[in-house]
This record gives sequence, C-alpha cells and structure tokens, in this order.
Amino acid sequence: EEELVKKGEAFALKSDPEIRVVSKAVKMSKSKGNVVNPDDVVAAVGADSLRLYLMFMGPLEQVKPWNTNGVDGVSRFLNRVWRLVVDEQAGIPLSEEPASKEQLKALHTCIKEVSSNTERLGFNSAIADMMQFINAAYKWKSVPKETVLPFIQLLNPYAPHMAEELWERMGQPGSVSDSSWPEVKEEYLVEDEVTVAVQVNGKVRATVQVPADADQDSVMAIVEATPAIQKWTEGKEIKKKIYVPGKICNLVVVG
Repeated sequence: EEELVKKGEAFALKSDPEIRVVSKAVKMSKSKGNVVNPDDVVAAVGADSLRLYLMFMGPLEQVKPWNTNGVDGVSRFLNRVWRLVVDEQAGIPLSEEPASKEQLKALHTCIKEVSSNTERLGFNSAIADMMQFINAAYKWKSVPKETVLPFIQLLNPYAPHMAEELWERMGQPGSVSDSSWPEVKEEYLVEDEVTVAVQVNGKVRATVQVPADADQDSVMAIVEATPAIQKWTEGKEIKKKIYVPGKICNLVVVG
C-alpha cells in the first residue's frame, strides 16, 4: 500500500502516477478474510476441477493470484470432455471407424505437446494443449474411439477421478494409471501440404497450397496457373523465378 497514491477515484503508483492500479493481489490470510477453503471449491466443482485449476494458473515457480472464475473455466472444460466421451446426445457420437489423417494429426500433436510440457513441469501449457484437442474434436462429425483412449491417458495425471471413470466406461480393464503412456508417432505430424506466399516484384499477391516435397518446377507450375497471379503476369515476361522451399515464391516480371 505504501507504493500507491490516491488519484481521483482510483489509485496510481507513486513512482509513476500515470500508471493506474486496477486491482491488487494480497496473500490469503484469516485476518484479511480472503481465505478460500478448498473443501468449498471441491463441493462446488469437484476435486479434479480444483486440481486442474491449480496447475493451470501458471508456471509452478511463479506467484499467481486466485480467481474463482478460473476454476469455473476449467470445470467447463472437464464437462466438455465428459459430454464428448459419455453423453453422445449432447456431444459428438463415438465411432469404431479408423481415425482420419486430420484426427490422427490432432491426437499425436496433443500427445507430443502434453508429453513435453508435462516432463518439464509446464502443466499449464499441457492443459492448454488438451483444451485445443477437445476444441478440434468438437468440430468432427464423429470421434473415433482410437483417439479417445490416448486422450484419457493424457488427462489422467491432471484429472485422475474423471479419467478413471471414463476409462472404465470405455470398457478398458484395470486402472488407467497402470496403462502405458501414449507414444507419439511422428509420421502423423508430417505436413502433406504447405502454404506458400507468392510475390510478384516483391509484393505478396496470393498464397497457394503445394505438396510439401514439391520441387521448384512443380511449385512454379502451380503458381503460374493461379488466376490471382496470372492477372499480374499476363502479357509480361517473367525474368526470374525464386522459390524458398515451403516458405515463399517470388516472380520478377517486366513489361
């Protein structure tokens, strides 16, 4: 408080009165009456939500302010996971069909990122990775079961009560905690196509999708057949063609 000064109806820093202080965080203490009882949080949203929020607040080594709205946010995430896997009426139907390339890429991207972030104790980043996967899954017409089981294994260290329940409901024997951690398969992460920006005389005029392993001649054929580029090259001489694989293509034209 000694670092603040009253300025109008608000507070500002003494060292720089132009910087307004919108809120201030203080340590929880009984004397300040700002203690949050974890039993109350567990009763309201469950132990998994509390556990998940404590890991999602930020890096372990940093001091973080408590925000009850944040608990509600991770609770909604867990509810979305439950609906996706259990409540097919409200979510997306589960399927026995093999996963598509897109779905396998989303899964193995999640496995790779969650594994890496968990190993380095970046729990907040790992939870964000799982949220991204669930967001992607909700856009699918159906969710292959072969993508659900590895996700439950990833979720288990973070929300163990829900993970165990989901594991059992998926008909899996034993405990999910005794199962092997899912392995990332790099072949599913390889890009089949890349987006290349196309410049004409140094100005970006279009972007094109090309095979990731295409050579310069193949890329140039695609570029020169693109209507958005033809309007800048029609009736002109292409003096020079430059292609930086997977990144940019530049045409130098005269006339």
